[in-house]
Amino acid sequence: MNKIQTTSWDNATLANRFMFYKIFTNNPDKCKHLLEILLHIEIERIESPYGEANFEVDFDSRGIRLDVYTKADGRKFDLELQNVDTKDLAKRSRYYQGLMDIDTLKHSQPYSNLPESYVIFLCMEDIFGCGMPVYSFQNICSEDTNLKMNDGTYKIFFNAQKYDIMPSEEEKDFFKFLSGGSAGSEFTKDLDLLVASARHNAQWRQQFMTWEQEVQLSYNRGLEEGQRIGKEEGQKEAGIKHALNMLKDGILPIEKIAEYTNLPVEELKSLQGNAENESPA
Repeated sequence: MNKIQTTSWDNATLANRFMFYKIFTNNPDKCKHLLEILLHIEIERIESPYGEANFEVDFDSRGIRLDVYTKADGRKFDLELQNVDTKDLAKRSRYYQGLMDIDTLKHSQPYSNLPESYVIFLCMEDIFGCGMPVYSFQNICSEDTNLKMNDGTYKIFFNAQKYDIMPSEEEKDFFKFLSGGSAGSEFTKDLDLLVASARHNAQWRQQFMTWEQEVQLSYNRGLEEGQRIGKEEGQKEAGIKHALNMLKDGILPIEKIAEYTNLPVEELKSLQGNAENESPA
């Protein structure tokens, strides 16, 4: 069985996704302060955050799990810790924001009821490769970049590798700590104590082990699906090659070739045109 790299609970830091959501969902004041640091705003009141929040539209749609999801002062926030660049974060942020909106707006409510929503990725890698510490996105007009749509959606990606040039000292200190550095401010010292305490929480340790097993199972399912698709693509490629040879021979009818190669007749007709073009005059 293929195994992904895991971290023991005794060595888990805030950069571990399970530790991250446990710390911030069980300490709303720390979640509130982190949002204030990241967004340079003041928050009056925050609702209790919850982690691994499940969002599903219907049975056939792809559901999502948000790391830390909360509401504050009429706004919605999704905090995502991202250890590796999966090459799909831009599209994921779009999908997450859409499902957050669907979860907000009830039947017959006007669109104006949609609150501001923030999807925030704390990335341990520079996913855009431009060397900036923060990448913030809003919908703007292509013809006049000074004109914003003002739809209340914000997508923000932090690059922890550039913690030394973050806009504020608190951001520098937080991302330095997240990257494995020592705690320098009162906030990160508090987080350090919470992480140390969490490692001695027997219930969380057990939940972490279960969570790791689920992650491993999900990884294996994805690996098996990729191998299956690769095998099917290889079989189809071989079928196309055989079909082209048979079409060039011109002996069998196209329906029979479809039967032998499991390729649709319409696809074979298209291949037939290619075969004829390749035939010598």
